[in-house]
Amino acid sequence: MKRIVLILFALFFLTGGIAAKAAIINPYVPYHYDILKQDLKKMKKQYRFIKVKKFGKSSFGRNLYAVRLGEGKQNILIVGSHHGREWLTTSLTMKMMEDYAYAYQRKKGIGGYSYSLLDEVSIWFIPMLNPDGVVLQQEGIDAFPKGFHARLLEMNDGRSDFTSWKANGIGIDLNRQYPSGWDELQTGSEKPSWQFYKGEHPIEAAEVKALVRFVNKINPELAVAYHSSGQEIFWDYHNDAHSARDRAIANEVAELTGYPLSEPSAEAVGGGFKDWFITEFRKPAMTIEICRLVEDRAPPISELYEEWERNQHVGILLANEARKMIEKENR
Repeated sequence: MKRIVLILFALFFLTGGIAAKAAIINPYVPYHYDILKQDLKKMKKQYRFIKVKKFGKSSFGRNLYAVRLGEGKQNILIVGSHHGREWLTTSLTMKMMEDYAYAYQRKKGIGGYSYSLLDEVSIWFIPMLNPDGVVLQQEGIDAFPKGFHARLLEMNDGRSDFTSWKANGIGIDLNRQYPSGWDELQTGSEKPSWQFYKGEHPIEAAEVKALVRFVNKINPELAVAYHSSGQEIFWDYHNDAHSARDRAIANEVAELTGYPLSEPSAEAVGGGFKDWFITEFRKPAMTIEICRLVEDRAPPISELYEEWERNQHVGILLANEARKMIEKENR
């Protein structure tokens, strides 16, 4: 019965609006790394104007993909799946990418904004920063070399069930790997683990090294990292000089999504992507947590419908905010 309800729910979702026609992405199945690769090939073929770039490799050699949508010389960045069990953020960002591409190709508005906004500000999507963690969480230990199985079990506290896995493939929590506040960050984990281990030094993990290089190259006007869960927005990190600007943008996202603005919890102070981006570039960045709060597991796929309704126009809103920032700077 539960399966039938979920299928009907998915059909209802996929038969409405743009989604009925922009039908490459199916967000109502577990979004695997192999599906990501297949869908990016289809997207590139159907939408000739998008640019798919391999910007690095994971610890186990899986490709890291970035996708540019739009022709704008200025950029914003949206990142999904820092954490293995948070792959619903990949589903969300891939659906956002496809719906925007469909509208852009047909010169249709997006959430009340003109498609031509993407001629001024491009959106870069990194839908799955942590493919090893996602694969391990979804498929388990057999998706990895046998010689590494004992190490994976040790990092998972001896458990053969990897559905709680949050780290990358070698037990480093990617969102505790960034330099800003890293030295002071206390995570409670002193060795590679399924969650919270911050590494021996910042920018140690292959995935974070690649992302830092990429961000420095494209120099975005603002950045968002999607996570799950909690339905809240973290937006501030020691940026008093631009606090009013950043709060105003975060308030726009809060009004759109219905999520409250929050302060970081003790375990999340420093070491995160948002913290590094704000410190390095003095530009706005946010961590957006989708889905109701769950502990140590992936949120149910059925929650994506509501989360999509809340978040479908976040990307285009932020592109518009970036444009306004650029116009103000050029006055």
